[in-house]
Amino acid sequence: MDFLKPRLTPMNRRRRIYEGKAKVLYEGPEPGTLIQHFKDDATAFNAKKHEVIDGKGVLNNRISEYVFQNLNSIGVPTHFIRRLNMREQLIREVEIIPLEVVVRNVAAGSLAKRLGLEEGTQLPRSIIEFYYKNDALDDPMVSEEHITAFGWSTPQEIDDIMALAIRVNDFLSGLFLGVGIRLIDFKMECGRLWESDMMRIVVADEISPDSCRLWDIKSNDKLDKDRFRRDMGGLVEAYSEVARRLGIMQEGEPANVGAPKLVK
Repeated sequence: MDFLKPRLTPMNRRRRIYEGKAKVLYEGPEPGTLIQHFKDDATAFNAKKHEVIDGKGVLNNRISEYVFQNLNSIGVPTHFIRRLNMREQLIREVEIIPLEVVVRNVAAGSLAKRLGLEEGTQLPRSIIEFYYKNDALDDPMVSEEHITAFGWSTPQEIDDIMALAIRVNDFLSGLFLGVGIRLIDFKMECGRLWESDMMRIVVADEISPDSCRLWDIKSNDKLDKDRFRRDMGGLVEAYSEVARRLGIMQEGEPANVGAPKLVK
C-alpha cells in the first residue's frame, strides 16, 4: 500500500492538525493518515502540573509502538501503522470518541481514594470506567446512560469498546507479568475508523507508562507516571526500566536522560 511508504515532509513544513499535552498530530503523507509526534512534556492533573523531561517522548513512542504492534498481530484493531523515527509514528486518521476508558485490576489512584480502599488491594474482578474527555471539567466520570444520552457513543459502540478494553487488558496483563511487572490499571482511547462506508471501533492514542500504572511485582516500585504525579523523581529511569524489560532498550544500558539508547 502506498501509505506504508510515506513521502515525509520536514516538520516545519507539515500542517499541524492538533496539539495535545504530550503529542502533536501532523498531516500524514497520504489521505487518511496522520503523523503522531511524541513530546517530552510531562503533565498531571489536567496540565496543572507540567515539566519537560528529556527523553520521555522517545521512550513513550517506542513502548507504545511495541504494544500496538503486538495488539495488531493478535487481531486487536488499532490506528497504528508503523514507527517513522524515534519520536514519530504513522497512524490512521480516526474520529476520536470523547471518552477515556479506564480498566482497573488493582485499587489505586482515584478509585482507592473514592472508595476508601488501600492502594494495592486486588479488585474482585477487572472494572471498566468511563470518563468524559474535557480538561475544563477535569475529565468527569460518566455512566453509559450519560454516554448514550449525550450522543458521545452508541450502545453498540460501547459494547465494542468494552470488548476491546477486555482484550487489551488480558494482553497487557500477560505481557507485563512475563517481565515481572503488575498491571494495576490503564487508560485507553478509541476512535471510529472509516473505510469506505464501513466503520469500526479501533484502539487509538497511545499505551505507555504515561497511561498505565505499572508496579514491580517484587518491590511494588512504581514504573509509571505516578513518579511524576507524586514528586517521586526518576521518571525516565522508570520508563527506561520498562523498555529494558520489554527488550526495546539494551539490557544493562544505563538510562541516558538526554537520549536513551534504544534497540532499533
